[in-house]
Amino acid sequence: MGSLDIHIGEILARNARMYPNGVALIERIPSENKRREITWKQFDEGANCFANILLKKGIKKGDKVIHLMMNSIDWLIAYFGIVRTGAWAVPLNFRFMEDDIKYCCGVTEPRCVVFGEEFIDRIGKIKEDLPTVKHYIFVGKETPSYAEPYDRLMEKSTPTPPNIFITYDDPCGLYFTSGTTGQPKPILLTHKNMVCACITENAHHYQTRRDNFILIPPLYHTGAKMHWFGSFIVGGPAVILKGFSPEWILEAVSEERGTIVWLLVPWAQDILLKLDSGEMKLKEYHLSQFRLMHIGAQPVPPSLVKHWKEYFPKMAYDTDYGLSESTGPGCVHLGIENEHKVGAIGLAGFNWETNIMDEEGNPVPQGEVGELVVRGDGVMKEYYKNPEATAKAIRNGWLFTGDMAKQDEDGFIFLVDRKKDLIICGGENVFPVEVEDFLHAHTSVKDVAAIGLPDERLGEVVTVVIDPVPGKTLTEEEVLKFCEKLPKYKRPRKVFFGEVPRNPTGKIEKPKLRKKYIGMEESFKIK
Repeated sequence: MGSLDIHIGEILARNARMYPNGVALIERIPSENKRREITWKQFDEGANCFANILLKKGIKKGDKVIHLMMNSIDWLIAYFGIVRTGAWAVPLNFRFMEDDIKYCCGVTEPRCVVFGEEFIDRIGKIKEDLPTVKHYIFVGKETPSYAEPYDRLMEKSTPTPPNIFITYDDPCGLYFTSGTTGQPKPILLTHKNMVCACITENAHHYQTRRDNFILIPPLYHTGAKMHWFGSFIVGGPAVILKGFSPEWILEAVSEERGTIVWLLVPWAQDILLKLDSGEMKLKEYHLSQFRLMHIGAQPVPPSLVKHWKEYFPKMAYDTDYGLSESTGPGCVHLGIENEHKVGAIGLAGFNWETNIMDEEGNPVPQGEVGELVVRGDGVMKEYYKNPEATAKAIRNGWLFTGDMAKQDEDGFIFLVDRKKDLIICGGENVFPVEVEDFLHAHTSVKDVAAIGLPDERLGEVVTVVIDPVPGKTLTEEEVLKFCEKLPKYKRPRKVFFGEVPRNPTGKIEKPKLRKKYIGMEESFKIK
């Protein structure tokens, strides 16, 4: 393997050559009491089989394949099969509804859609509006009439490695994020970006083949998959845990001899609540090998880490900062040796540079607030089909993150505020305009603003300030009932009534709203 053809699919092939009978992936479905595992050889051959299915259908290098499935072993087999053809994998958020999926297909012009049974209705409603899609492959039972069954295709396929030349700089996939308008924005990542994520994550957390990574968050997102990449690059196994509960996590760690778990703040809090109440007892689990818990995707309360260490005093802790444009987490990380700096997002990650700059792109003095910028091999190639946004985000090799930050005297970076109005609720991105537009459809709403207010469990919660139509009444209960049509993570958790301040150009003055409502008693909370 020469330096020009190091790609993410080749790492899988190497693992299969070196550790053919080693366990690669374990899938646990606690709600159904099911468990499945495959070796590196089976993983590699499965990816080859799927790649050959696509190639036989005419999918070629540079084509796009929509990938819409829930976490599973087959998710990863399909993903690696797609990239081995030289096509671009386009993993979509499983919360995307019909309009979102149709928009993403309009941007990417995919030749093929691979989807799971949870998405039958969504795909069925829009398939007539997807003119570029020539093939539908269905992963699950009771295949729709317009699709072909994954299992049957795999049985007939061959595990012969596809003869496709892929270089380090070739595109690998499109990951949709969202801009400040809330419209999904496609980020083009390369094989170089993916390999960077493998190396950075491994350098930070010292994974070896003895580690077993417990993988819980959705695979469509760069965060979870790129953390697992640190184990993937050295042939370490991983457990795909389908579903969340504190008990299921500790059972997976105990029974699979898990060593590393990446959690969201709410999940860590739920574990602690069960331990505090006595509903779970550590002595009932085999946890001596559990060496690292790390958190990302949202601010981490220092009190949470302190509480965690009371139960797990010998366990290492880390937090990572990243974004899809940096191929996920790791461009900044705290480091397991820097627990005394909990509250900071940390220092430049392995093989990364960081800086804090003003609007003109000049470094600001230490201690002053500016925009966090990062530079390294994980910086995306571009925003696909959006050269203006690309030029704004990447300047002189620096990726401008849109996050405002400052450094302390030791060089540790602390986030101050988001330049964008993005709300991060439980690790999920919520764009205020989506909630505002939805509520504007209510006949009793004159004006509305959505902001994120701090929440100890979720990081932030969606909060709305509503100015009702004069002469009409509106209650909190009516607002929350109306918002039940929104995905749960986008629903307001706090509702206030009052004037929505706007500047002379008509823009909502959200800093004023945050200042006014932070610390106020919430008027309503969903349990």
